[in-house]
Amino acid sequence: MTVESSVELLPIPSPPASKFGVEIRGLDLANLSDEDFKIIERALYEHHVVLFKNQQSLSPYHQYALNHRFSPTSTVYGHDNNTKKTASILHPDLKPLPNQPQVQLIGNGLVPFYEGLTNAQLRHPHHRTFHKIAVPDSEDLDVTRFYRWHIDAALYGADMQPPKVTTLMAVKVPTGRRQTLRYDDGTGDALDVSLGTTAFVSGEKSYEILSEEQKFFARTTRVEYAPHPYIWMSKAKSLPTGLGLFSDGLELPVADLPPVDEADVQIHPMCWKNPVTGKLALQIHPSAVRKLHLQDGTVIDDIAEVREQVYSLLRPGIAPEYVYAHDWEEGDMVLFHNRGVLHTVCGAFAADEVRMFRQCNLADRETPVGPDA
Repeated sequence: MTVESSVELLPIPSPPASKFGVEIRGLDLANLSDEDFKIIERALYEHHVVLFKNQQSLSPYHQYALNHRFSPTSTVYGHDNNTKKTASILHPDLKPLPNQPQVQLIGNGLVPFYEGLTNAQLRHPHHRTFHKIAVPDSEDLDVTRFYRWHIDAALYGADMQPPKVTTLMAVKVPTGRRQTLRYDDGTGDALDVSLGTTAFVSGEKSYEILSEEQKFFARTTRVEYAPHPYIWMSKAKSLPTGLGLFSDGLELPVADLPPVDEADVQIHPMCWKNPVTGKLALQIHPSAVRKLHLQDGTVIDDIAEVREQVYSLLRPGIAPEYVYAHDWEEGDMVLFHNRGVLHTVCGAFAADEVRMFRQCNLADRETPVGPDA
């Protein structure tokens, strides 16, 4: 589809059952006019995942500047109040760039020097560090899992609302092998994926395939997230699908968390409204949920029941036919609608397989809009 003579929007190979995503050609991300940005903004909200190829020369500053166009009142990294706390499960995985601290270096292996960082030891999130039951060591380089389905969001702090967009820039990508991604939940579900893929599912499709009863529940229920959620969950373990946690009583009690201000506890609708199309997306961070607030005023605070309810809503939407697993190439810049998709990293790397990505998102001031707004 041609938007104007020099700009093309092309489909990407997402699954036919959940067609989303687009590649844009013909725009210079370092020199965007207002009209150029409007093309990107509309594409993001209509297609949810936007790919730009061959962006090796794009600077960290220009990556940040693109994010900032979506959230012009924010200059704060989306997880800023989590990554600085060593008890957070996010702390080991993110290395802020000294000259552009809203942009994080993520990946795997030792990086001697990059954009002001020296001898950065990157750690790819391997499922064995988070899942209760890991893939056997003998299969480790051949088999992977969804690590943790999530929304990029602090989920705590009144001024730390979920980012509208995340950008991922592939700097160095190991090649040459693929892996089998297993769900290991008794269904036999599996996918063939490239090493280190990022998997996406559409929140709109996840909502669309629910029963009418489930849709009503999702439209009328709000989710309360745990305070300091990435510290709260730091000792808990994930289900093999990466879609939430086992309820083994391992969450940290409030007394063991940093000070909690109730005004900073975030409660969001289950369904978030697309600002352009008006469509509803089922948007829940399954590992961070703490309570459910029902339409009649009932609050479900039994964590096992909360997780069962959330899992039953989200699991259909991560079926293999709905997952877009991006095959990264060096120079790929991917923008994704963080309020319209769930995503997860995957992959098991050998120690000498160096992977370098730049990630940026900005905490927003505007809360997600629910069905009744």
